[in-house]
Amino acid sequence: MQGAVARVCMVVAAAILNHPLLFPQENTTLPEQDEELMARMREHEEKLEREQAKLENEILELESKQEERASRDAYMWYFWSSVSFVIFFVIEMCKVDLAETEIRNLEDEEDGGSVTPTMMVLDKDILRNFCDKCSYSSAHENWKVREFVEGLADDLLESLRSVCDRDTDMEVGDFVGIGSMFESWKVCGPLVCDLIVPFSPPHPHFFQCQMWCSSNKIPLDMQGSGRIKVTRFGENDEGCLCGSANMGDDMLCLLHCTTDRQSTGPNPDELLCSKNTDILSKDQVMKWFQISVTKAWGRISHKYDFQVLFRSLDAAGALKVRFRSGKVILLNLIPVVQLEDTDAYFVSHFPSGWDGPPDPFWPLSLAVYERNLLKYFAKRLPQNSCHLHCLQIAAFLNRKQTELTGKSFLSSYHLKTVLLHVLLSTKTTAWGAENIEPRLRDVLGFLHRSLLEKRLHHAMVGNSKVPEVLQVPGVIRKAEPINLFRSLVLQRELYAATVRHFQEILKNASIVIQEYVPRLSNGGFNLSLDESI
Repeated sequence: MQGAVARVCMVVAAAILNHPLLFPQENTTLPEQDEELMARMREHEEKLEREQAKLENEILELESKQEERASRDAYMWYFWSSVSFVIFFVIEMCKVDLAETEIRNLEDEEDGGSVTPTMMVLDKDILRNFCDKCSYSSAHENWKVREFVEGLADDLLESLRSVCDRDTDMEVGDFVGIGSMFESWKVCGPLVCDLIVPFSPPHPHFFQCQMWCSSNKIPLDMQGSGRIKVTRFGENDEGCLCGSANMGDDMLCLLHCTTDRQSTGPNPDELLCSKNTDILSKDQVMKWFQISVTKAWGRISHKYDFQVLFRSLDAAGALKVRFRSGKVILLNLIPVVQLEDTDAYFVSHFPSGWDGPPDPFWPLSLAVYERNLLKYFAKRLPQNSCHLHCLQIAAFLNRKQTELTGKSFLSSYHLKTVLLHVLLSTKTTAWGAENIEPRLRDVLGFLHRSLLEKRLHHAMVGNSKVPEVLQVPGVIRKAEPINLFRSLVLQRELYAATVRHFQEILKNASIVIQEYVPRLSNGGFNLSLDESI
């Protein structure tokens, strides 16, 4: 008890001793010092505020100058861009005017001036006689040639599959016949058969096609082309970790089987991709196909008594079949990639020799749809219709003129495209056998107008007139039309030569047809049999 009282007394004494009233004189200078310190602080604060305001003004001036400079540069860029566009437009218009002037001069220099299809002198009887003789000989012989070629192609592709490694090499499918020989309008030699051969990558890979009309990865100048990406199965499956994580032996993926996860598959070089990419290379495919076809023919050549030669190293599968009698058949095996589950194919090259887009862009072929369109019209046109005869005559005239004056830009494919456009815009009842003369004038007239406009659209791309029963893919049906005469717009000399070639066709048409009809009748000249088996 006494200890507790003592401790309380000590606390009270300490509190009294530390009370500030006991020392009133010691802190008399603190208020004066505080006022002096506050004054200096206010002065320093005002100085900082002045400096801050000065810096803000300088920053605002600098930003305004930069904005003025940027706006001035933008205006100058737009100005010079507009000037450049105007200059470029004027130059192009001058080129067009010069080209048209040159064409008119070329036409005026010709004897008799320019010729139009309506000015042609065509005898209906001579045309009918020409078509009857050609049809009689070509139908029988073409059937024999197709039968032989299909049998040879079957054996060759079966041998090719046997020499390929199923685990690493491409898988080759069944061929599809395209072109004039399989569309029944082949009229003059040499006998050429075009077969497209679909192929696909080994498991677990597949092809993913990127089209010009549905992908921003295709340049604008690559209309009608696409790229082919080699993708591994399951590579793009979102939310599945079986391909990137170690799941262990006791875990099972319900999306992919064990073999899909464990199989790494061939490397990009074996998948024929461009260097350091996963994009399929045309050059690599053509090299692989050339080597494979060579090996395949070596395994079965002993079964045949004719010779098979490669016509060109630049065109894989371009074969020449030479018989002991000297007869020749040209066979084009073209490796292609099928566009999903459609009848459209990306082709490695065209048999006509057209260069096509650079690697790794693949041109799209709709030849199967075009063949189906001709079959569609054959069922609805009058019996013995003249539509194929018109195409035969036009192709014959073009080929004979090419033999006289040299190679031309106009091809049989252009003529077939013209015929398809005319068929789609003409009543079916107008294609009777008796109307061959006016329909031939319609075909040549459409081609004449297309040359004048430098515009011939692809018959299947972006054409709403194509019957829906053909089931052309919607992405192709809705795409912008492709101008097959685009090269004539860009190349003035080529355009002038093409117009000159067409003018010669019109001038010489009646003479050429009359000259060869007697030969057909006498058997001295046969357009089909000269190079048959």
